[in-house]
Amino acid sequence: MSRLISIRDARNGLDVQAALLDGKAPANAAFLWAWAAEPRVVPSIHAMWTGPEISCPIPSPQLAGQDWAVALPPENATLHPQPGDVVLAYVPARMWGGNPDPIFDVGLFYGPGARMFFPIGWLAGSVVAQVVPEDRAALADACGRIRRQGATEITFARME
Repeated sequence: MSRLISIRDARNGLDVQAALLDGKAPANAAFLWAWAAEPRVVPSIHAMWTGPEISCPIPSPQLAGQDWAVALPPENATLHPQPGDVVLAYVPARMWGGNPDPIFDVGLFYGPGARMFFPIGWLAGSVVAQVVPEDRAALADACGRIRRQGATEITFARME
């Protein structure tokens, strides 16, 4: 049985489950599972460059001092995520605009035509989880509301 992560935003009616892809992205799935050991609230916004995606950059304070917050290898990599994909993008420190902290971004992809294109160019992301099929329509509906209403806060947590 797959390990599940809940993804919620009450303001926009987002309440879905995503199954970790442990066999295809083991290091990235382990990172997401460790990070979600306690509920994590992340400022989130509809992406500009990647298409139908809600971008959830993990705040640096949530990573500070954690032994699991390490450089991640590309696993189950994609440049064109599919609807329902949960993609973890990792950018090393100082690569994007000289930012001294590494960037970990959880992308929630909800529609066709997505691409992993950023202001710094193409960046393969790891498909670390997939929203369960029965929740994908709800994901698309809620993400559409986020797109229209603007920035929000999304909570990620383990389902145990």
